[in-house]
Amino acid sequence: MRVFVTGATGFIGSAVVRELLDAGHQVVGLARSDRGEASLKEAGAEPLRGDLTDPDTLRRGAAEADGVIHLAFIHDFQNYAAAAEADTRAIETMAGELAGSDRPFVATSGTLLVAPGRLATERDVPSAEGRALPRKSEETALSFVERGVRASVVRLSPTVHGRGDHGFVPRVIEVARAQGVSAYPGGGSQRWSAVHRLDAARLFRLALEKAPAGSRLHGADEEGVPVRAIAETVGRHLGVPVRSLPADGAEQHFGWLAPFLSVDGPASSALTRELLDWHPEQPGLLADLDEGHYFGA
Repeated sequence: MRVFVTGATGFIGSAVVRELLDAGHQVVGLARSDRGEASLKEAGAEPLRGDLTDPDTLRRGAAEADGVIHLAFIHDFQNYAAAAEADTRAIETMAGELAGSDRPFVATSGTLLVAPGRLATERDVPSAEGRALPRKSEETALSFVERGVRASVVRLSPTVHGRGDHGFVPRVIEVARAQGVSAYPGGGSQRWSAVHRLDAARLFRLALEKAPAGSRLHGADEEGVPVRAIAETVGRHLGVPVRSLPADGAEQHFGWLAPFLSVDGPASSALTRELLDWHPEQPGLLADLDEGHYFGA
């Protein structure tokens, strides 16, 4: 299968490209720079120069592909609404090219805010009322099912971990280093689901190959790792004290990360495992942290 992958040079995307190539697929990856082009060629993929704001390139990539995996997102938390709108337009552009073909389109979303405070499952559909975030990748992609696209969504855990991670956990470590304390909001019982990037990459491939149209899939190996346990592991590795922060002090300490650390967002992947025969094999989050590579070891 010829697969067009956006975000192909990123932390998760590069693992997805490797997974696809190893499975015998041909990969065309969206590249924003000379460095991105070079890395894709080195991996054995074909680069296509462009970005999410370039609709002509997105149309070409999708039109010439047997399927699309959309991982790219403009991670600008200072202008999140604009980034979310660009994501929506990109999905509409690419999925529109697949309309009527029954070709697969795999979009990316998250588990954290699906059902805060309880175990989220693939059957849960977030309410449009009172949305905490303006990103609409899930509903936009799945709206193309009725237009003849085999669209599915992989909801990723808030922490997709592994070597090269530059997401939430490295930011937690960075703050702990800078502040001299590894902190957590409140009692720290709030939970994050977690998945290793190599297990997530395999899930994206399986979704492309065989997920039924309209599938909501959960990229979650561990259902819920307590935020306090993450802080304690970070504190032990950095040799700094661990402490709780009052709710009104979390934002000053963590900045934009504070609301995410305050959410109790466990997620199950039982239905995903059964549907796609997906079985995570990599270390869990705390075991991965204990390997030391997050701390420069």
